[in-house]
Amino acid sequence: MTVRETIFPDNRHALYEAHKYSAAVRSGDLLFVSGQVGSREDGSAEPEFDAQVRRAFTNLEATLKAAGCSFDDVVDVTSFHTDPENQLSAVLPIKDEFFTRPPYPGWTALGVTWLSGFDFEIKVIARIPAETASA
Repeated sequence: MTVRETIFPDNRHALYEAHKYSAAVRSGDLLFVSGQVGSREDGSAEPEFDAQVRRAFTNLEATLKAAGCSFDDVVDVTSFHTDPENQLSAVLPIKDEFFTRPPYPGWTALGVTWLSGFDFEIKVIARIPAETASA
């Protein structure tokens, strides 16, 4: 039986405790990262959309790093948008700052009506590098 290990970044934000979930769960050589939003350490949302998206990616990066991963290890992405038609033009350039070279992961973008005070959320599945997975 595969044992699940929870992963949290340094300086984890208050949302994990408030809503009782893990930033990520490691199972074998896979990392399942919970939806990351543009929250500050106190759990509040960045008010400006571009800053909220950038912080969501930065929060994702910290969680990946805590598991010994990087954006290069991400194989699948799901993003959630409260207004995808008007938001994607702001999201895509920020995404390109973090996913800098091929091969790019699979990506599904969904329009949603509610994200608990946020306008963007991103969750991923990553393959943990062999040197990290065996550690």
